[in-house]
Amino acid sequence: MNREPLAYRMCPRTLEEFVGQEDIVGKGKLLYRMIKADRISSIILYGPPGTGKTSLARIIASTTKTHFERLNAVTAGVKDIKKIVEDTQNTLINPKGRTVLFIDEIHRFNKAQQDALLPHVEDGTIILIGATTENPFFEVSKALISRSMVFMLKPLSEEDIRKIIYNALTDKERGLGNYDLEVSKEAVDFLANISNGDARIALNALELAVLTSDIASDGKIHIDLNVIEQCVQKRSIVFDKSADAHYDNISAFIKSMRGSDPDAAVFYLARALYAGEDPMFLARRIMICASEDVGMANPNALLVAVAAAQAVDMVGMPEARIILAHAAIMVATSPKSNSAYMAIDSALHDIETRRTGEVPMHLRNPVTEGMKALGYGEGYKYAHDFPGNIVDQQYLPDEMKGTIYYNPTSNGYEARIKEWLEKRRK
Repeated sequence: MNREPLAYRMCPRTLEEFVGQEDIVGKGKLLYRMIKADRISSIILYGPPGTGKTSLARIIASTTKTHFERLNAVTAGVKDIKKIVEDTQNTLINPKGRTVLFIDEIHRFNKAQQDALLPHVEDGTIILIGATTENPFFEVSKALISRSMVFMLKPLSEEDIRKIIYNALTDKERGLGNYDLEVSKEAVDFLANISNGDARIALNALELAVLTSDIASDGKIHIDLNVIEQCVQKRSIVFDKSADAHYDNISAFIKSMRGSDPDAAVFYLARALYAGEDPMFLARRIMICASEDVGMANPNALLVAVAAAQAVDMVGMPEARIILAHAAIMVATSPKSNSAYMAIDSALHDIETRRTGEVPMHLRNPVTEGMKALGYGEGYKYAHDFPGNIVDQQYLPDEMKGTIYYNPTSNGYEARIKEWLEKRRK
């Protein structure tokens, strides 16, 4: 009986057995040619779990004529790297003086560990193959990135997962081909869908279903939709609230609200909540979007967003999901204006880069008689003493006189402000 899980046993041994990732290992593609020609340079394989990163490393290990070593960044350290380098530089052990080093979960290496690799990658002693589920441009040192080619693996398609499942069902050497199985198409389709592009999840669920099902009276093991549903009770989401997918999802959430797509906004909100995101974090993002992207086109959007944040804090999950959806839909369906955002950033830029002058004397508050004697507040016109409670006087410093920061749009409520302000400025 095989002790290794089905997902491990069914790992492809050659490029011909590899399923998916046609963009990078399809026939004639760059990585395909590199592996076939045994001309591997340092590469980093980046993508979600179960998409083939480790499988590609194993294929390279089985095809390259260069010495191959493997480390897992969770358990390895600088000492392990130094030992591999020493053995590589020992011509008795390694006549070629080169080693292909596969480091799984390379994002877990700290700066010192990554720096220990750098000189040996640079001089070609080590040909690095790094695998990571995190964005390497954030998690791997820039020096290593600049000396490596980054290949991005995508979640496998449902058709890819189906092919992998059927391969496992028919393979008698490594798979389940020696079992007398009858697996319904509905079960396979469900498994291909719910695994969300992760072949490992699909194969683990399939193996669990087979090993925990009794032989029926006809001598077969029947795997139907009900059995598979019990083995995969919750859909796999490629989302870790502390990882790169977290930032991708929240970016899509914000851009959907900004782009006035309430359906997409609710989708990404649901995805975040399902994966365990902090509801208050989501509430804060909605508040920011309400001001940055809706702004004066609908000032009430910020009021709703702030009220929603307070309500989420008071109520908690699961009811908070409704409040968050309410606020997100409000922001997504509101007219948009970033004029307040542009105004404050323009003003900050001027303050940082220009000589902006002093507050005009007539606007200064004469707190003491001495200040009054110096001219503080002299000539100030109190707006409420004039018709319409508006008075023309200089408010900006002399150096900034005539500068305009706020340029209202014609969207929503801001159209009224624009009309009023144009008359006011004249």
